[in-house]
Amino acid sequence: MAQRILGMGDVMTLIEKAESTYDEQQAAELERKLRKQEFGFDDFLDQLAQVRKLGPLQSLLGLIPGMGKELQGVKVDEREFDRIQAIILSMTPQERRHPELIKGSRRLRIARGSGTNVQAVKQLIKQFDQMRKVMRQVAQGRMPDLGAFLR
Repeated sequence: MAQRILGMGDVMTLIEKAESTYDEQQAAELERKLRKQEFGFDDFLDQLAQVRKLGPLQSLLGLIPGMGKELQGVKVDEREFDRIQAIILSMTPQERRHPELIKGSRRLRIARGSGTNVQAVKQLIKQFDQMRKVMRQVAQGRMPDLGAFLR
């Protein structure tokens, strides 16, 4: 009962859910790609699928101690996952591996293919680049500047 009051029961539930969808080989491959800076949109798509297997994001965030109160009244739009997935799947395999190739006309083609606009494609690529920088810093053992995500 004390664990439940302190929020530890929720953490245990979150850990149990994560373990049920966890694949050790896939995690080792992801770690290798992060260390060699080969993380691409295909890998990102796989990670989104892993998160989706855990259940609705709103309920997952509620399992983290202290987050329930912080997120009270905040709605997580699950359709955003669908938009991100549509954008990524509208890219060619080469573009997914090398996002730096995506410039003007490619952005327009991806936007049309995904049913979104060019701004949404640009924003996803920008956020992905920021995420890669943070992952690179973590792989090098440095504490990343998480404020970059908020800008």
